[in-house]
Amino acid sequence: MTTEQPQGIAALDRSDERVRHQEGLAGVFLSFVDRVRSGDLGMLPVVVGLILISVVFSSLNPVFLAPNNLVNLLFDCATVGVISLGIVCVLMLGEIDLSVGSMSGFASALVGVLWVNMGWPVAGAIVVAVAAGMTVGAIYAFLLNRLGMPSFISSLAGLLAILGMQLYILGPTGSINLPYASALVSFGQVLIMPAWLSHCLALLPGLILILSGLSTMRRRRAANLTGQPMTNLVVKAVALTALLQFAVYYLNLGRGVPWMFGFFVLLVVILNYGLTRTKWGRSMFAVGGNREAARRSGINVRQIYTSAFVLCSTLAAIGGVLSAARLATSSQQAGAGDINLNAIAAAVIGGTSLFGGRGSAYSALLGIIVIQSISNGLTLLNLSSSLRYMITGAVLAIAVIVDSLARRSRVSHGRA
Repeated sequence: MTTEQPQGIAALDRSDERVRHQEGLAGVFLSFVDRVRSGDLGMLPVVVGLILISVVFSSLNPVFLAPNNLVNLLFDCATVGVISLGIVCVLMLGEIDLSVGSMSGFASALVGVLWVNMGWPVAGAIVVAVAAGMTVGAIYAFLLNRLGMPSFISSLAGLLAILGMQLYILGPTGSINLPYASALVSFGQVLIMPAWLSHCLALLPGLILILSGLSTMRRRRAANLTGQPMTNLVVKAVALTALLQFAVYYLNLGRGVPWMFGFFVLLVVILNYGLTRTKWGRSMFAVGGNREAARRSGINVRQIYTSAFVLCSTLAAIGGVLSAARLATSSQQAGAGDINLNAIAAAVIGGTSLFGGRGSAYSALLGIIVIQSISNGLTLLNLSSSLRYMITGAVLAIAVIVDSLARRSRVSHGRA
């Protein structure tokens, strides 16, 4: 036993060294395999799920992968996706907000009442709706930080209260039609990026990947640490750029890339930068991983909770505004149904851990594409919505199981 252990450690060291210094496609592949073996699955389960969904639905109905159908799918992704982006923030802290659906419906109602019924400028109505979301998030944070009320209870109470306010301000008619020719409705239904602009924007992620990678390499060399070879970085950037360029090309065969989806992606990029490149983001991960350890290290834990809940409710309100634009109406049904559950499910399916401490802004993007793909595919097959609920529930359960197993694997490898 004593003689085998050093040999095993030496073998692991040689394996790590091989992964670290292997260049090109082989190096990227070995690095990926090493992360998967250690339990760091990243976006792999979601990507595999999307491929399976695409293969199944396209074989049953070829219209599923038609360019214009995918464009409509992206329009639908943006509304709930923005709400799910806020859910990522609270889940990373091990908390929850059950009222995001009601908050989005209330924001939608505020826009309709202030803009159409009271004659406010649409910009003013949107500002009030977003401010309402910020206020609700601040209230949840206060109840948690000062009174110790669990977020599950406070947001459940908020769900009922906000839903009541939505029904009250809409009045007996229960529905307000928004001006169809307005810029807001056009943004939610018909506005498409020019083809040249969408192709230019598709170049940015690869460029950013290279620049950030070079910056990381310089910092590691300054600290006398080894980093990934330049060849690996270039391979990743080229592969990402090629994938995005093909996606944009294919969408432009139809109507093109929706501006509303571009706005959603912009919010994802901004939040991702905040989580990965700022002190606030590092504090979010620290508090989600171990609240007491974060407090003892000097992090203002209450401030972090406040920022997460305010962001969550604010993004829910923005999602409600986008939903009103998409449907050209503010009604009692806005924010109801499965909006709330889909937003939470998208974050979890995309890879955000229910245990806190792990998550990504891209979780909301990939997760909502999975959910909307299932919904869109079943609609094309003219199947009952009951199947959509059952399939989405099964996918959510699988995502949580995968997260739990990966968490155990990370603990066994000392990377939790």
